[in-house]
Amino acid sequence: MITVLQIILLLLITASIVFYSGCALCTLGFKRNRPSVFPSFHEPVSILISVCGLDSDAAANWGSFCQQDYPNYEVLFGVMDKQDQAIPILKEIVAQYPERAQLFYDLPARGINHKISNMMYLYEASQHEIVVLADSDIQVTPNYLTTVTAPLADPSIGLVTCGYFDYNPKTLGAALAAYGRCLDFIPSVLVARFLDKGIKFAIGPTMVTRKTILEKYGGLQRVVNRIADDYQMGKMTAELGYRVELSEYILNNDCTNDTIKDVFLRELRWARTVRLNRGSEYYGLIFSYGTVYSLLLLLLSPGNSLAILFSTIALSLRLIQALIAIYYFNSPKLLKWLWLLPFRDIMSFIIWLSGTVGRRMYWRGRWLEITNEG
Repeated sequence: MITVLQIILLLLITASIVFYSGCALCTLGFKRNRPSVFPSFHEPVSILISVCGLDSDAAANWGSFCQQDYPNYEVLFGVMDKQDQAIPILKEIVAQYPERAQLFYDLPARGINHKISNMMYLYEASQHEIVVLADSDIQVTPNYLTTVTAPLADPSIGLVTCGYFDYNPKTLGAALAAYGRCLDFIPSVLVARFLDKGIKFAIGPTMVTRKTILEKYGGLQRVVNRIADDYQMGKMTAELGYRVELSEYILNNDCTNDTIKDVFLRELRWARTVRLNRGSEYYGLIFSYGTVYSLLLLLLSPGNSLAILFSTIALSLRLIQALIAIYYFNSPKLLKWLWLLPFRDIMSFIIWLSGTVGRRMYWRGRWLEITNEG
């Protein structure tokens, strides 16, 4: 006799099968018919990087921005605390690239979001119309700037953003973070782009736009008291009638120092931010946890042929979708962590459940409360 709970789980598994299939198909189509470079587009660019503390491989990360195969650009680093341990290393980088890099530090906070506060100073000091707002914990290749600025050759595109994950995680925490971003987050963004006929938000580690567009919605001061600055900037750009473009360039974000607790708290922050910004859409994510529902159904229905059939289909599709993401996002070193997949899915479900309530979140050593505006 089948129970109501078993019926609910079967329905959730069916929806998850559709979701996994959609993620796989959207990932397969990600780089098709996309021009990788527009050689004639080389407008001057200002890269703005807010720094707080030392991330893993920090010197290499920051130095990579100064080694771009691009004719005319500047790199501006901003640090709030004059005692920050990053400053000596940044001074060395500026000394190594004196015509390219500048350092600004001891910058008083202009709002709750210290990253955006720092960038406001850098923005005011920058010389060029096109600005790249980049996180400090990513490392880029020499073609980064050419690739991420290229879509702005199309005047209908107002902002370019990038997916990101750790291509070669060396610790359990880093692997969990990488799996969440490579196998779940980026494919989900691609599904959202397909359903919405475009994306209406940005992703924080890289946002490329024009100053004239930023000023149209009030500039960085509009988001200096928002945690979800990337979401808001993408949303406001889209509301102006511009397209937000997801670049084919996927950033390498070294998460070696991340513990499981770090990953959990960061993703809980994201979950609550998404819930408070996107409302009912957050609850639609209930259909994306087929692994969890399959395991529950098998526990509740030992030997039941229908339960075995649906669970096998869901678990197989999840594995196929994960392998497609690893292959198409060129991240073969994630394969050695494939055994983590069910644990990552269970963790994601727990984070999603926890994100359905509460407003408090932990960010850069501070407990903050998220408003409905992010």
